[in-house]
Formats: sequence, structure tokens, C-alpha cells
Amino acid sequence: MPTTSAGILLYRLHEGVAQVLLAHPGGPFWRRRDAGAWMLPKGELAPGEEAEACARREFEEELGVPAVGALVALGRLRQRGGKWVEAFALEGDLDPATVRSNLFEIEWPPHSGQQASFPEIDRVAWFTLAQARQQILPSQAPLLDWLDAMLAGA
Repeated sequence: MPTTSAGILLYRLHEGVAQVLLAHPGGPFWRRRDAGAWMLPKGELAPGEEAEACARREFEEELGVPAVGALVALGRLRQRGGKWVEAFALEGDLDPATVRSNLFEIEWPPHSGQQASFPEIDRVAWFTLAQARQQILPSQAPLLDWLDAMLAGA
């Protein structure tokens, strides 16, 4: 059974232009990837956890700051690997320099028997919707269209 994650697409209007905050995954597998690798901060729902609560928890774990404010449901999409993502929009502002992500451990280098720690998110950045369409994981690109429609009042 495919897992479900939940996440928050933080957005702001900067000089009248919509911008979204995207996160770049940390760790050695993503180090050299840029375009097509960014995503919304998200994580798996715990058993019995509501999607909104999960999205808020993951936002704080991955960025180091709480998600304060009313969340607006953007929709649910299926990523290429089969995982479902429940996405919420939140209007707000955040200085990327203040982000402090949680860490995860993996065996690194592979087959070395050694464990190494890496940040789950190694950086975040603000992008216009046009820029974000180039940077976001292709399977999450519909989120940008949904946000654009929401902002246009559709």
C-alpha cells in the first residue's frame, strides 16, 4: 500500500509577484542535482495522524520554524514512485538563512559500515512560479498550478 505524506507550500507576494519557498533535499544522493530536485517540505503521516497536523510537524522539523497560520488544502497528488502527497498552502515569509533542518543517518560511503549524518533539507530558496516550475520535482509541479489558480481566485 502506497504511503502518504503531507507538506506545506509556503508562499508570499513579493512586489506583487507570487513566490514559493522550495526545499532542496540533503544528503549525498541529491548533492549534484538542482533543477528538478526541489520540493515542498513534507513527510510521512504517522498512524492515525491527520494530514494537516503532519504537514505542520514536518515543516517545523525540516525548516526549524513552526508553520503559523491557516492552511489551505491545495490537493492530493501521486508522485512518480507511488507515494501520495497531501499539500497545503500557507501564506508567510521566511528568511532562508534561518532554516535549521533535522538530521538523518545513513551508511556513507556505501558498504563502508560507517554511519554519517546529513540534514534532511540542505537549503531553501524563494522562487517565482515560473522559476519554481524549473526547479521542482516534476511530479510536484501540479502544486504550482493549483496555487496559481487559488491565488487567481479560481
